[in-house]
Amino acid sequence: MTEEFLQFVWKMRLLDNNLTINSGEAMEILHPGQLNNDAGPDFTNARIRIGDTLWAGNVEIHVNASDWYAHKHASDHKYDNIILHVVYHDDLEVTRQNGEVIPVLLLKGRFDETLFRKYRDLMENLNWVPCQRNLEDTETLAARAMTERALIYRLERKTDYLSRLLNVSRNNWEETLYRMLARNFGFKTNAEPFEQLAASLPYLVIARHRSDLFQLEALLYGQAGMLQHDFRDEYPVSLKREYMFLQKKWGLEPVGGHLWKYLRMRPANFPSVRISQFARLMFDSDRLFARITDAEDVKEVDDMLDITASEYWDEHYVFDKLAPRRVKLLGERSRLLILINTVIPFMFYYGRITGKENLVDRSLHFLETLPPENNKVIRKWTELGLACESAFDSQA
Repeated sequence: MTEEFLQFVWKMRLLDNNLTINSGEAMEILHPGQLNNDAGPDFTNARIRIGDTLWAGNVEIHVNASDWYAHKHASDHKYDNIILHVVYHDDLEVTRQNGEVIPVLLLKGRFDETLFRKYRDLMENLNWVPCQRNLEDTETLAARAMTERALIYRLERKTDYLSRLLNVSRNNWEETLYRMLARNFGFKTNAEPFEQLAASLPYLVIARHRSDLFQLEALLYGQAGMLQHDFRDEYPVSLKREYMFLQKKWGLEPVGGHLWKYLRMRPANFPSVRISQFARLMFDSDRLFARITDAEDVKEVDDMLDITASEYWDEHYVFDKLAPRRVKLLGERSRLLILINTVIPFMFYYGRITGKENLVDRSLHFLETLPPENNKVIRKWTELGLACESAFDSQA
């Protein structure tokens, strides 16, 4: 028996219906909580009912109750608010630091023990996907149901990040959308510095200068820490001059220019180019939040993302260094990734939070109308017989 397997049993509620704790009182799982992969209790924000009392808090899971002391939880304040200790062997009474006995749910005999054998077989399997030998025997309807559940789970994972952004933005939806868009304009390599850039430059400031593309670029490049040099070209010289004025006006502090990554990137993906494209999106997209949430067709949003960097970048990838002429479009693949990773999760989450189920349905429909991503993971699934016909499938 392993702790990871018991966490799985708890999370998926694979238990019988007549649960009782060690005191004999009836217990009901209202919500198992969120699995915590960091330091601290295994599950946070769980909700359970013991007898007639509703409890909300954290849950800790062990193979043996005595592991509580072996893992030194007794002296760790992060475990003071444990509402339930879930164990496979109840070999020792466990108390809080104040001497109160922590309620215990004994799992042994409460679930189908053959699950552990199947779990162990999967965990010890060396195939790319542990269950791939069973895929060809899986009924189409079962596979589709699994796919739909996986997609919703993926969207909910993405909305965890959105929830944190909304909280940081003090429930400002426009600020939240702006920060999420910025992060995804950095794609995988420069997501973090792009997010820091947006956090250092509030959307309110962007909105005040939205009608002037040059000022938007000055603000974004300046806050990115990319204007802290002496330049030869007039364009960056002018940007720096404009930024110095705007920086004083708004009391801005730039992020470190050293954060941006260029190594092993295609020049068209350089952050210097992406920032100009992001500035163009802010310039072109009046009422960005409303236009996204009101869009009836995914093409309306895709057209908004059909943008180019400013003219200077036609012959540059970085400041002061000429390059062969090429218009810097935001390509079809990049637009697809922004739609999948920003626009659709945002619509899904906004619809969920505000009770606008039409937006939730529309976000799923958008995924069904978009082409699938093409990467090595998707190609491997295709080899195993699970071909992707849309972004709905590839995201799942």
